[in-house]
Amino acid sequence: MPKKLAAGNWKMNGSSASASEIAALLPVLPNVSCQVLLCPPATLVTSMKNWTEGSSLLIGGQDCHANESGAHTGDISAPMLVDAGATHVILGHSERRSDHGETDAMVKAKTMAAHAAGLVAVVCVGETEAERDAGRALDVVGSQIAGSLPDGVTGDNTVIAYEPVWAIGTGRTPTLEQIGEVHDFLREALDQQLGAEGANLSLLYGGSVKPGNASDIFAVANVDGALVGGASLKASDFSGIIKALDAA
Repeated sequence: MPKKLAAGNWKMNGSSASASEIAALLPVLPNVSCQVLLCPPATLVTSMKNWTEGSSLLIGGQDCHANESGAHTGDISAPMLVDAGATHVILGHSERRSDHGETDAMVKAKTMAAHAAGLVAVVCVGETEAERDAGRALDVVGSQIAGSLPDGVTGDNTVIAYEPVWAIGTGRTPTLEQIGEVHDFLREALDQQLGAEGANLSLLYGGSVKPGNASDIFAVANVDGALVGGASLKASDFSGIIKALDAA
C-alpha cells in the first residue's frame, strides 16, 4: 500500500531564522501517522536536521547531480545530500525542467544516482497550460513517467508527484475531476511499467495546495498526499494540510 506523505518544497526560500517555523511545526508530528517531509535549500539541510533531531520529520534536497562527484561547480551530489542529513530528494520539478532544460533522460539519471546513494526520489511530472488546453495532459505525464523512471523503482525508493505546471504558484487549481483523471492514469501507467510494485508508489498532488482545499484533494482516489510549495513555509498553513492528510 502507498504511504501517505505530506511533502514541503521550500524552493529558494528560508534562512537560519526559519528555525522558529520548524519549532512551531514539530508539536503537530506526534499526533499524526502520515509521513512529513520538508525540502529546504541545500544551505539548510544540515541545520534543519539538527533542529528536528529526535522528531519524525524527514528532510530532503531539491535536486542532485547524476554524478557522485567531479568538476561540476555549484552542483550537489546525492551522497552529499545524504552526508548533510537528507533522506529524500525532489527530482524533475517543472521549474528544473523549464529553468534548467532538464529532460526525462536527465531526471532518470539523477533518479538512479539518488537510489544508489540510498535517497528516496520524489519524481515530478506535469503538463503546461498549452499542453492541457491541447488535450495532451495524459500523453505528457505518461511520457514523463516512462522516460524518467529507471529500473529498480519501488514504493520504498520512489514517490511520484503530479504538478500541473499551470497550477504552481498561480493560485489556480485543477478541478477534482481533472486531478482524479491524471492520478488514475498515473496509477495505471505505473502498474503497466512496474507490475505489482506500481501499486506501492505514493502519488502526490502539487499545485496551489492550501489548508482550505486540502481535504477535498485528499478525498480523490489515488491521491496519497501532496507536494506543497508556498504553504509549507508557514507552520500554521502546513500543519493544516498535514492534519487534513492524516484524517483522509
